[in-house]
Amino acid sequence: MSRRNFLTDFNWWSHYFRALHWGFPRKPRRPVWKNQELERQGKLEFASDAGFHGELKRRVHEYFHHLGLSPRDSLRMYLKTAAMLLWFSASYALLVFAATSWWHGMLLSFSLALAMAGIGFTIQHDANHGAYSRKGAINHLMGMTLDMLGASSYVWRWKHNVFHHTYPNLSGADDDIDLGPFGRLSPAQPRYRIHRFQQFYLWALYGLLGPKWHFVDDFKNVMQARIARNRVPRPRGWRLLEMTGGKALFFSLALVIPALFHRWWVVLLFYAITAFVVGVILSVVFQLAHCVEEADFPQLLPGTNQVPSAWAVHQVQTTVDFAPRNRLLTWYLGGLNFQIEHHLFPKVCHVHYPHLSVIVRAVCAEFGVRYTAHDRLLGAVCSHWRWLRRMGRPTATPQSDASFFTTYRAETSL
Repeated sequence: MSRRNFLTDFNWWSHYFRALHWGFPRKPRRPVWKNQELERQGKLEFASDAGFHGELKRRVHEYFHHLGLSPRDSLRMYLKTAAMLLWFSASYALLVFAATSWWHGMLLSFSLALAMAGIGFTIQHDANHGAYSRKGAINHLMGMTLDMLGASSYVWRWKHNVFHHTYPNLSGADDDIDLGPFGRLSPAQPRYRIHRFQQFYLWALYGLLGPKWHFVDDFKNVMQARIARNRVPRPRGWRLLEMTGGKALFFSLALVIPALFHRWWVVLLFYAITAFVVGVILSVVFQLAHCVEEADFPQLLPGTNQVPSAWAVHQVQTTVDFAPRNRLLTWYLGGLNFQIEHHLFPKVCHVHYPHLSVIVRAVCAEFGVRYTAHDRLLGAVCSHWRWLRRMGRPTATPQSDASFFTTYRAETSL
């Protein structure tokens, strides 16, 4: 391992300090790629499509053409943008400049967290997919609302748009299902004894997503020029300026400005509360769409880099909708309870997803593709809980009795 990689390898250092704390040898082993078969085989390939994707695109195009609608530039989306940004601004201003008691602070922290998550679900999500407007400059500007929330829109576009949307639920390629040693979301991931309790403790760990994004993930991905098994270009020029400027703006809003009006420990406390709530909301919504009993976690065909299904079929069968008739939830989540439609048509504004779901269901039925949706939010939550419990149970694999601390192999390349 080169000196440069050694100094910038966050996984190496985190393993090292865990080793010091638990009394292990002071020279930790270099982490080993957890799915070396994927690493050796390079780019993954999907099976050929039997007309399913083409028919979906044809009918969706026909829908917009017949009604004279644009897939983007929706007035409803613009109004939602104004509502979300006003909600965020009012919650922030009242929390920082007007709150005078702890219960004021608690209520406003929850309100701010809900507004931040709402911006993430709606404005930045559509914009960074290119689904907000036909004009790239507007998409880019609205996409930077994610930087205002503390996460790099540059890194997110690679991590989410490219890798997650291309390879959902493929362990080693989809970084969104990698929780390291703390959770097992896929049958392809190693099981540690601590995972038998993950259906109880992971809900709290989901709250760490926010601080992890703010302080670790973006910097780690840029320094390593890698997300999971995938190499990414480091931002340069304006992209780098946007990323650093976004981080500076976020830390100013979250820590510096509040510290001018409140004690430092109060600022840190309410930052932690707000970031925790945001992390739980964002994580749970993602998990309900992909990490449930009804979603597939396919494996490559033996000895190949071939995914068993065609791309569009893979998107449908690794994704599950939930609460499709809940209008309030659909409004707040930016249509992310229609994740199947989103994965098939990520460049279409989410306000159209409920109507597209009718088309997608019909085409799936014609082609014999399984389409799954939970009628209620609670049903999806229970399914995720049962999936965590199942993944935490002992399995008949050599990894089933692995020790949590001594055999952790980080999912990074050599």
